Amino acid sequence: MSNQSSPALSTQTVPSLFSLTVAPAQVIRGVQALSQAGEAIARLGHRPLVVGGDHTLAALAEQLQPVLEQRQLSYSLASYTPDCSSASLASLREAAAQHQADLIIGIGGGKALDTAKLLAHQCKLPVVTVPTSAATCAAWTGLSNIYSDEGAFLYDVTLDRCPDLLVLDYSLIQTAPQRTLVAGIGDALAKWYEASVSSGSESATLIIAAVQQARVLRDILFQKSADALKEPGSEVWREVVDATVLLAGVIGGLGGAQCRTVAAHAVHNGLTHLPAAHDALHGEKVAYGILVQLRLEEMVQGNQLAASARQQLLKFYAEIGLPQTLDDLNLGNITLSELRKAAEIACNPKSDIHRLPFNVVPEQLMAAMVSTTTPVERSRSHQELTAAMNEE
Repeated sequence: MSNQSSPALSTQTVPSLFSLTVAPAQVIRGVQALSQAGEAIARLGHRPLVVGGDHTLAALAEQLQPVLEQRQLSYSLASYTPDCSSASLASLREAAAQHQADLIIGIGGGKALDTAKLLAHQCKLPVVTVPTSAATCAAWTGLSNIYSDEGAFLYDVTLDRCPDLLVLDYSLIQTAPQRTLVAGIGDALAKWYEASVSSGSESATLIIAAVQQARVLRDILFQKSADALKEPGSEVWREVVDATVLLAGVIGGLGGAQCRTVAAHAVHNGLTHLPAAHDALHGEKVAYGILVQLRLEEMVQGNQLAASARQQLLKFYAEIGLPQTLDDLNLGNITLSELRKAAEIACNPKSDIHRLPFNVVPEQLMAAMVSTTTPVERSRSHQELTAAMNEE
């Protein structure tokens, strides 16, 4: 037997494995889509636990009942009250066990859907999401935000997959107040302003794709939002709904956590710890947070592109009704200590605000939070602000 040389072992480092939760396994969308989704739901389970808020469950019971009963599904309704919190999830796990549920259906806004997704994750069951507004992309994503019983953001949980089925019923979305779609536009806009800062220089293929999709999303919203809000139910309205619910979710799925949140969402998270902020919708607080992030870039870096972007957004916000200031969020009367509390929470060591390419301390964030509408020509540099603060 002839001697054969053994192939040299490669010393090249093999990248570690990672998992992406990019998209729901199936999306059904259209007018009256819920009434036509029974077969797809029945393929996933026969004993669904339907999770939603008290108001939503009462309002939609008549619509949901025939869809499930036509497929002979034995269902039970369960409220996630008071919030997407540990206590609510514990109660819902008991309800799922008592019903012997083999499927979770979440119906409602972002918190209802986050609760349903996390419940399904914990119970190792499939999940269907049915959004009742276009206020967030929660119906799409493999992520859930956890809050206290009082509504303060605590942390998020990465799930092992996106929903098994997303039912986007335009006729259902159209029944929601228009304010919810405006908030969804604000939430979706943040994808570009956050991802371009945290991941704009990345070389990884999927992150590049996610950042560019975020730019496309921004442009769609700039071009179509005003017309969509004038014509609820129209084709352009449906395109904007698709942008806020579906495309916004794609970006987070492709890009991972880096393309999800930076300072805009960190500001939202801090504000949720103020009881006075609970009447503002998620996307309204995030939209305001975008302005704060751009203001920080101006103040700390002297970034004139950020200054121009902020002025562009202020005009757009005025056109469609997004908040520009704390006053617009009904937070104009909060105390200095409350403002500091929100800023300190937004700047905690694990906060996404630290994905910015510069350090941020609560004092800088507070200054940005109260100056979101400052005209560019009167905007002072960080050095000038520091000097002024030292004189006081």
